[in-house]
Formats: sequence, structure tokens, C-alpha cells
Amino acid sequence: MKRTLITIVLTAVVVLTLVGLVSSQLSMGDASPLVSSNLERGYGGGGGGTDFYAEAPAAPAQPAPEGDISKSADQASNAQTDINRLVIKNAELAIVVSDPKADMERITKLADEMGGYVVSSNLFQSYYGPNSIEVPEATITIRVPSEKLDEALARIKEDAVDIDSENVSGQDVTSEYVDLQSRLTAKQAAEKKLLEILDEAKETEDVLAVYTELQMIQTEIESLKGQIQYYEQSAALSSISIRLIAEAGTQPIAIGPWRPEGAAKDAVEDLVFFFQNFVEFLIRFVIFVLPSLILIAIPLFLVFLGGRALFRRFRKSNPVVEEKVEETK
Repeated sequence: MKRTLITIVLTAVVVLTLVGLVSSQLSMGDASPLVSSNLERGYGGGGGGTDFYAEAPAAPAQPAPEGDISKSADQASNAQTDINRLVIKNAELAIVVSDPKADMERITKLADEMGGYVVSSNLFQSYYGPNSIEVPEATITIRVPSEKLDEALARIKEDAVDIDSENVSGQDVTSEYVDLQSRLTAKQAAEKKLLEILDEAKETEDVLAVYTELQMIQTEIESLKGQIQYYEQSAALSSISIRLIAEAGTQPIAIGPWRPEGAAKDAVEDLVFFFQNFVEFLIRFVIFVLPSLILIAIPLFLVFLGGRALFRRFRKSNPVVEEKVEETK
């Protein structure tokens, strides 16, 4: 049973390999040269080889190979034309508006009208100028159908006071998309073959081995489908990131005339405030701080006196003890 299963697996691998080689040769328009080269090398020797060589010379007698070459070229060009280019378009925009909050709501409605949606939005406060003037600012990211990207950009800029920056980028992912589809087709064919082998397997070890391989193939298929879906959605819906700058934040800094009398007035007011604060400090120190310090110092002073008295008494008793010890000696 194991030998039969191994033979089936090897046969499936060989068949898939041959199918892949033949399909790649056909897609490149080189199937006929492959056959002719094999015939010229003498495949199918013996009696059968006579028939092959009898038919081989008939090929040059056909009308001009140039027609075949031009036909292959036309087919290749038509194939290239039939491929739908997959391009991911994104845009970044920074505009100056009078009211960022109102424009953010307007852009949200615009995305809904065009069949898109809002990815993220943020309204915050910025500070400009030496006086740190608080000015509202907003950022919003939306997705709209790619065919309506230009229309969306035009409508977003309608109420703008000024356009600070604008950037539209495109990424062609056709080759990556086609490669993913080819890999998906191959993996699905392998999955189908493994399912057939799994149905025929009888031994537990064979079933587990085929099932493990099948799980790996199915995981790769799901991953490929996810990548293909990501490319399709990114190409179908373009991303637009908009920064809304308040008009007040772009105004030039205005410097007023210098007035010495104003500076002198401010200095006198500061001096008066200093004198008031100093008098208040003295009053508070005499009435509150000083009595509090006295109340704290009295217990500490009494503790100090008691400790000093004990120390002196202990010091006087030490010489008497020393004299008695010497007398006993």
C-alpha cells in the first residue's frame, strides 16, 4: 500500500511538472520549436522513428514561417493589451481653510457620497506665533473609488483658501498580482490532487502525512487569497490623506509700535505688587510662622536638656567605679 501511494504521489508531481513546462512554452509561443528540436534529436528511434522523420520534412514546405512569427507577435501584443493594469493610486493634500472642523465634516460627507469611507480623522489645537495663539487644525484620511480620485481632489480643494502641498502617486502592481494568481492556481491544483490521494489512502500513517501536507497547501492558498484581495481593494479604492490648516495659523506675525510709557507703567505696577507681597510675607511670618517655630522648638529644647543631664550623671558615676576597682586590686 505504501509503494502504491508513493507511486501515485510521484506520478502526480511528474504530471504537474510536465503541465507547467508545456503551459510555459505555449505562453511564450515556443511550443513548435520544442517539438521540432525533439524530433531532430531522434526521439522514438527504431521503426517508429522512420514515421517521425517522414513527417518532419513536411514542416518547411508550409507557407512562410514569417507568417507564424508575425502571428505569434500579434498574439503576444494582444495578450499584453488584454491584461488589465492594476495600479494603486494615493494622494496627499495639505490645504488652508477658514474652519478645519467644518471642512472635516464636509470631506466626511463627500466620501460617503462617492461610495467611500473615512479611515481616520483627528481634530486638535496647534499654537502659532510668539504669543502661542491657539489655532484649530485637523487631519483626515478617506478612501474613494480610484476612478473618482481626480473628482474628489477637485471637490476637496473647492473651499480651500490656499493649497499648501499636493502629491498624487501611483504604484503598478500588475506583475505581482499576476504572479500571485499563478501561484494560487498551482496551489489549488496541488490541493485537488492531494484530496484525491487522501480519498485513496487507507493506512493511518499515509492519511496523516497527506493531511499534514494538505493543511500546509491550504494555509498558503488562504495567504495568497488575502494578498490578492489586498491588491484588488487597494487598486479599487484610492487613499487620500488631507491636512486642514486654519487660516489664522498662516497669518504673518504683527509687531505693534513700541510705547515706553507702557513699559514704565508696567514696572510701577510690578513694584507695587512686590511691596504688597513683601508686607504680606512679614505679617504671615510674625503671626503664623514664628509662633509655629517656637511651639516646635520648646519640646526639642526640653528633650535636649534632659539628654544632657543624663549624660552628665553617667559621666560622673564612671570615675567612682574606676576608683573602687583600683582599691580592690
